[in-house]
Amino acid sequence: MGDQQRPARKTAKNRPKPASTNEPEFVQLLTPEGRRVNHPDYDLTLTDEEYRGLYRDLVVTRELDAQGTALQRQGQLGLWPSLLGQEAAQVGSGRALRPQDTVFPAYRELGVQWCRDIDLISSFALFRGTDLGGRDVAADRFNMYAIVIASQTLHAAGYAMGVAMDGAVGGDDGEAVVVYHGDGATSEGDFNEALVWAGVFNAPLVLFCQNNQYAISETNARQFRLPPYRRAEGFGVPGVLVDGNDVLATYAVTSAALDRARRGEGPSLVEAYTYRMQPHTTSDDATRYRDEAELDFWRAKDPIVRYRKWLTAEGLADEAYFAGVDTEAGELVRELRARVMALTDPEVTEMFDNVYAQTPPCIAAQRAEALDFQASLDEAAIEGSELR
Repeated sequence: MGDQQRPARKTAKNRPKPASTNEPEFVQLLTPEGRRVNHPDYDLTLTDEEYRGLYRDLVVTRELDAQGTALQRQGQLGLWPSLLGQEAAQVGSGRALRPQDTVFPAYRELGVQWCRDIDLISSFALFRGTDLGGRDVAADRFNMYAIVIASQTLHAAGYAMGVAMDGAVGGDDGEAVVVYHGDGATSEGDFNEALVWAGVFNAPLVLFCQNNQYAISETNARQFRLPPYRRAEGFGVPGVLVDGNDVLATYAVTSAALDRARRGEGPSLVEAYTYRMQPHTTSDDATRYRDEAELDFWRAKDPIVRYRKWLTAEGLADEAYFAGVDTEAGELVRELRARVMALTDPEVTEMFDNVYAQTPPCIAAQRAEALDFQASLDEAAIEGSELR
């Protein structure tokens, strides 16, 4: 290398610490072995059909998410943030929502979107670069993905304050607001400010933290000294830690938090302790900061495997049912893939439309420049075809 400075070697000092493999004390209704347990404060009783439906939700969510990763690897999406391993946290909380509730997602809430019956093509179109908005988020009660970490927590807090001021709380038919975020978001100022405002104004807000052990490449050991749910107490807000790989416990805990918000009893923080099995996004290399032993530890806690064991043991589902779910998930994946491949690019001017009520001169100039550039590309393409 001559006189060039050698790159710094990775040492034990600067290498990220592994994620914790110690099981915390959390609310759990279903063990990793598939055994149902009781909890003094939380319980869940559903119909047989609803229990089976949760399994369908888990499997479909996983298969659709896997297709997102596959499409990105094949060059059809620019990026994909996988939720592999977090299905129970999303399905359990998503099914606890009622039609009148409003959701503020982060950027990997595909499972919640599925449970809310929102067309999933919007998420895939976003990461394909063909969606510049247009879905009616007010009608869907499911807002657009928020890429900027923790920004959605303030949006949700403000919206929830408005719900309270409008008097839309105070009974079972009241409106609750839930905002999804990760453990990394709790280190942002936006998250803490959202807790301040929601707490002071008694907003009907549930902050749902999917603690998947890593904020991109940084483990919890480098993010905070106390788990996220413990932070709630400092803001006068109750916090609950739940096994995020247990779909039943997540459902029960989130239902209780949402009911509390609907009754006008204020905000709460739910921390779902789970694990991200895939890299942060498809642009991340997780092998740089975690090893196979850690993955094996969490594979043993797979949310779908444990739930299937319980359904089988209880006689709620058989192999024919499981096979039927797999077939349905495969069909949904093929249909979605065909729709993604058929998406067309937006007009170049769409990125400038509907940004301001009155377009300022600088945006008008940029729009004109973009049109000129597109025209030059079209002209070059015509000349190229004539030469051939």
